[in-house]
Amino acid sequence: MPAVSKGDGMRGLAVFISDIRNCKSKEAEIKRINKELANIRSKFKGDKALDGYSKKKYVCKLLFIFLLGHDIDFGHMEAVNLLSSNKYTEKQIGYLFISVLVNSNSELIRLINNAIKNDLSSRNPTFMCLALHCIANVGSREMAEAFASEIPRILVAGDTMDSVKQSAALCLLRLYKTSPDLVLMGEWTSRVVHLLNDQHMGVVTAAISLITCLSQKNPDEFKTCVSLAVSRLSRIVSSASTDLQDYTYYFVPAPWLSCKLLRLLQCYPPPEDGAVKGRLVECLETILNKAQEPPKSKKVQHSNAKNAILFEAISLIIHYDSEPNLLVRACNQLGQFLQHRETNLRYLALESMCTLASSEFSHEAVKTHIETVINALKTERDVSVRQRAADLLYAMCDRSNAKQIVAEMLSYLETADYSIREEMVLKVAILAEKYAVDYSWYVDTILNLIRIAGDYVSEEVWYRVIQIVINRDDVQGYAAKTVFEALQAPACHENMVKVGGYILGEFGNLIAGDPRSSPLVQFNLLHSKFHLCSVPTRALLLSAYIKFINLFPETKATIQEVLRCDSQIRNSDVELQQRAVEYLKLSSIASTDVLATVLEEMPPFPERESSILAKLKKKKGPGAVSVTELEDSKREGGELNGGGDRGPDTAAMAASNASTPSPSADLLGIRSAAPVGAAPASAGSLLVDVFSEAGPIAPSAAVNDDGFLRFVCKNNGVLFENQLLQIGIKSEYRQNLGRMYLFYGNKTSVQFASFTTTVSCPGELQSHILSMHLCTKPVEPLVEGGAQIQQVLNIECLTDFSDAPLLNIKFRYGGALQNLTLKLPVTINKFFQPTEMTSSDFFQRWKQLSQPQQEAQKIFKANHSMDTEVLKAKLLGLGTALLDNVDPNPENYVCAGVIQTKGQQVGCLLRLEPNAQAQMYRLTLRCSKDSVSRRLCELLAEQF
Repeated sequence: MPAVSKGDGMRGLAVFISDIRNCKSKEAEIKRINKELANIRSKFKGDKALDGYSKKKYVCKLLFIFLLGHDIDFGHMEAVNLLSSNKYTEKQIGYLFISVLVNSNSELIRLINNAIKNDLSSRNPTFMCLALHCIANVGSREMAEAFASEIPRILVAGDTMDSVKQSAALCLLRLYKTSPDLVLMGEWTSRVVHLLNDQHMGVVTAAISLITCLSQKNPDEFKTCVSLAVSRLSRIVSSASTDLQDYTYYFVPAPWLSCKLLRLLQCYPPPEDGAVKGRLVECLETILNKAQEPPKSKKVQHSNAKNAILFEAISLIIHYDSEPNLLVRACNQLGQFLQHRETNLRYLALESMCTLASSEFSHEAVKTHIETVINALKTERDVSVRQRAADLLYAMCDRSNAKQIVAEMLSYLETADYSIREEMVLKVAILAEKYAVDYSWYVDTILNLIRIAGDYVSEEVWYRVIQIVINRDDVQGYAAKTVFEALQAPACHENMVKVGGYILGEFGNLIAGDPRSSPLVQFNLLHSKFHLCSVPTRALLLSAYIKFINLFPETKATIQEVLRCDSQIRNSDVELQQRAVEYLKLSSIASTDVLATVLEEMPPFPERESSILAKLKKKKGPGAVSVTELEDSKREGGELNGGGDRGPDTAAMAASNASTPSPSADLLGIRSAAPVGAAPASAGSLLVDVFSEAGPIAPSAAVNDDGFLRFVCKNNGVLFENQLLQIGIKSEYRQNLGRMYLFYGNKTSVQFASFTTTVSCPGELQSHILSMHLCTKPVEPLVEGGAQIQQVLNIECLTDFSDAPLLNIKFRYGGALQNLTLKLPVTINKFFQPTEMTSSDFFQRWKQLSQPQQEAQKIFKANHSMDTEVLKAKLLGLGTALLDNVDPNPENYVCAGVIQTKGQQVGCLLRLEPNAQAQMYRLTLRCSKDSVSRRLCELLAEQF
């Protein structure tokens, strides 16, 4: 870089900055800035032509004023004029101003492009670097169109200086990330790859970032880079720290370049060439050997650089998964880090070992560290490290150590952080089932799990234990005895009551011979929990009572008396009332043979994969549930409590589901997950809080829909937040079914009392055909300070709709009643199923949907950035399939999908035509139902 002469100090700028810093108030600062702006404006408009130094000084002042947060609406032309200067400092300030202030849609962009072209062709390396930096900083599509073909030529030219090559490589990388369709390497591919052999290490470092990005998108075109990368890595690894003096960082040769090379190799499978593979294995062994050597410096920078290379090497070893010796050595090296004093190293070691545990070559080596990992789970202070330790225990578990690991995880669960309890419960349940040889151990484990963390035991877990008990005769008596003993605890969780009611209702006769568990004792034990339970659990217990009458005729009079009491046959909940009346009548008029037939024992469930096995496949963190996970994990949802393939479903226990679930409903398990005894919503009240005794609330609070539109194209995020309350949302949809998780977080240190939530529906839905059916679980009435509670909503779409359900939240904070009403982000596009189509199929279907009422179109101004990747992400988030190479205009986007409702399927085609120059869109939707076209058009116009 040229030296800055003494006259370039710009004393006027220094004085102005000093004046701003000395201002005593905001008003004084604004007054001084306005005075300076007026002075600069008069200088620019004056008759006397300004010299380059003055222009530079005034443009610098404008730039400083802009960085203080004030708008600048003049001076752009003067900055552009500075680009034509032959002085470095003037040209530098011009480019800096343009990079920061000039919009990519500015009318000056053509003048700027011309100035950049002149500098790129000047062969002055300093000016070329300034121009390349400006292109990369602006990174607009217009810049890419103008220079995408020029920059590769500069990059591979033999006479280009090394500093310019570095800038050109990084500039091209920036343009490729913003406009990949415009950066076409083609003839330049092989020459760019051969930059890995460049003598200048800075050029190699810059080029490898570009090559890695290109390889991820087009691996076949750049596969020749593997051998060159191995060769370069070998030279670095085998070199001494003195060989690469300028690129040695605290005695570690070229650590950044080494990490980039190892990361590039992870884009490809192991080399097929034996010589290249042997050389790479030798490099990896050398890296592992160097990790064992004493450190050459006590500085943290040395260990960080050394460990960065080591972890990238281990990632590559894990990626290849083909070298047993390297995998075991990597595992042993990571094992040493498990007790390192640095928390980050322990975290990374646990994370990497989770992956190693899945390899057949290193699984046994990972198991040798079980005691260390268990100790980490118990003693680590950082919750994220404890979570990784739990993940590793789960990954290393097999039949030989399952009982030990499950016992340790159960022990830890009693004191585990609330943020990871749900995930821990799932892992314990999966391991207990997967490695259970003795199913009595499995029953003990699950009941213990419910006792320790009942609030975090999902319905899939207790459904599964019931399914296994019913299917295995050898464990039924033990399960009945164990659950009977568990229910005798003074305080037992409601999930335990559910399991107890179900199992004793089916198999209570197996333990009735013992006077301590006689039929009447069993009934009294269950009924002592009745008044403490929610409505769904009471419904299940009523079904258990009618089963008792069949199993134990001597209890008939006692149970009939319970069913006959006013609290049952006049219950305010219609489901409980109906069950009590019908069960009472059934027990009174039916003969013993008829009763035995109607209430016969549940037949075995068909053997299927556990509904919880897929629950952790894509779990990113506590509570993070993806749509894919939902599709995989709920396939037998309705089997365990009234669904599944069985004979005539006349058993009273199966009556807990009022209607037979449809095949589509079974995919999500919503029927099974819905509350036992949930009454169907009436046509007059579409969204009914079936757990609350309160009726629909009057809309006393104004509806807050600020966050509603943010969730049209996404399913997770924060729906609402103020100084008291944060409401997070996670939702997942499959066909016409959906499940929404609501998280209510108390941001204060004071308890929320009388916390209630009610889901209701606005006017149009009330008079509509039953368009949505929502079931909600009640929330705890007390929310402690700093605590978070969860609520689940199950959704079924019966026909298309336009309005959204409302969530009303009431609670008392400091004695004052808080009332809040929000729009829940349940929109018709959530029920999209993506449809792949060829170009001919798309346009054939497009022509078929040609009736005027089937099309909705809107031309609107862009509300957000017209970034290609952002647009694609939003269209995919909409739920449709994004079709490539369908529209003749490659700038346009076309999508196809089918909206799944229970009553019908609505086919939808979408075409989005962006005009980047005018910052406008034309959105066209054609659907087989006109109301859907209009609604989707309204929703999507706000998203782009």
